[in-house]
Amino acid sequence: MDLLKSLGIEALNSGASCGCGAWLYDKQLPPLISYNPTDAQELARVFGCDLNQYETVIAKAQGSFLKWRQVPAPKRGELIRILGDKLRAYKSELGSLVALEMGKSKSEGDGEVQEMIDMADFAVGQSRMLYGLSMHSEREQHRLYEQWHPLGVVGVISAFNFPMAVWAWNAFIAAICGNTVVWKPSSEVPLCAIAIQNICLQVMHDFDVEGIFSVIIPKDHHVAERFIADKRVPLISFTGSCAVGRHVAKVVAARLGKTILELGGNNAIIVDETADLNLAIPAIVFSALGTAGQRCTTTRRLFVQKSCFDQVLNRLVGAYQKINIGDPLDPKNLMGPLINKKACEMYAQVIAEIKQLGGEIAFGGNVKNGPGYFVEPTIVKAQANWAITKQETFAPILYVIPFEKLSDAILMQNDVPQGLSSALFTNSLAASEYFLSTLGSDCGIANINIGTSGAEIGAAFGGEKETGGGREAGSDAWKAYMRRQTTTINWGKKLPLSQGIKFEIRQ
Repeated sequence: MDLLKSLGIEALNSGASCGCGAWLYDKQLPPLISYNPTDAQELARVFGCDLNQYETVIAKAQGSFLKWRQVPAPKRGELIRILGDKLRAYKSELGSLVALEMGKSKSEGDGEVQEMIDMADFAVGQSRMLYGLSMHSEREQHRLYEQWHPLGVVGVISAFNFPMAVWAWNAFIAAICGNTVVWKPSSEVPLCAIAIQNICLQVMHDFDVEGIFSVIIPKDHHVAERFIADKRVPLISFTGSCAVGRHVAKVVAARLGKTILELGGNNAIIVDETADLNLAIPAIVFSALGTAGQRCTTTRRLFVQKSCFDQVLNRLVGAYQKINIGDPLDPKNLMGPLINKKACEMYAQVIAEIKQLGGEIAFGGNVKNGPGYFVEPTIVKAQANWAITKQETFAPILYVIPFEKLSDAILMQNDVPQGLSSALFTNSLAASEYFLSTLGSDCGIANINIGTSGAEIGAAFGGEKETGGGREAGSDAWKAYMRRQTTTINWGKKLPLSQGIKFEIRQ
């Protein structure tokens, strides 16, 4: 396929890169097959890596770290700048690959690549702003300050729904902080990772460095387990389900390692009676249907004040009727397929449970016939106390629930285990401030008059409760990839102790 060849991907490719221009793989292992979710046809086969190749990758990353940490941070930023320029050059091809292998629309695929580009630009600036505080010492002729040092090898485990951007959130910041990065992508989207790694290899070669960015695509589960248990990897950044995140957290904590956890979301939008529906309806539709409902920030629950409930529901149904579903590479289609057959089966199971509960399906509710993994976007008139509404279903199912008072809606919004993204549509200043106060949303992200999806990279991204508490991308998220060191310098001739302690040794 011309698209794959343009990105350096042949019909059969490798599973582990040592980051020095060579791919490592074991042809004796059964290949990992990448499928196109649009038609369920095979795209390519990828040779997986075994434990021996994993050891080679980690050893290379460790050795490269010892050199990379000595490179001045602004110089490290220069590598990321060059990498960002390469991503610009390949933006359309990479966006098409995301649409082809993952199934999100071409527009969203291009947007994901743009997110990497934006992250590169941010990281270049951040490379000159790795600040530490300077404090006044209580002791005379002493200087007290803190500085930040890199951790070492940073492990990144990403999910299928953002097969490129989440890696960039972590990798670009980790690299300018002086770390090397080993990436384990989702086995559902190996070609996206191989394409990015090929670009990284080009840039590292031109920059005369190696082992800064590496990728492992294990066929064997034991390799992934070895990765999270490896003491040589002081930080694991994991994006995925709450269930797997708990396991990762437990294994890494047992070795006293560090984690950044970006787990499930069960996000809600609240629409009160003052809301501008010309803003609210498009935002709800994108947040509920973007990436076919397979975002961690997807809107899954919609709370609407009773006085405008019917109007909002009718307008939503009308908007859903206009959504074209099909090949994500066709620009007229706003929604593509789910990732695989299992996702369709899960969707159908949830729809069946909704019907058993007596839920009224206002739109959709069916798996579509034909090739590929397509389902209908679904709107359900629901009740907040259903157990199923408290679960994250990775599919385009939107529960619409009425409320009387804003305080009631916020209580229902917060009454789930997850705490990632939330939004309120209102024209009331008092309602906005209430929602953003300590009495309001308990999520890591709280928006006014925009949806739950589409976070900008300049801010820290992440959530609370079972979402994991991690933060990535902007703000001061860079600190997670470094270790803090407090330093005191005595430049005088005396040795006073802090807190006025006297400890005199008789001569």
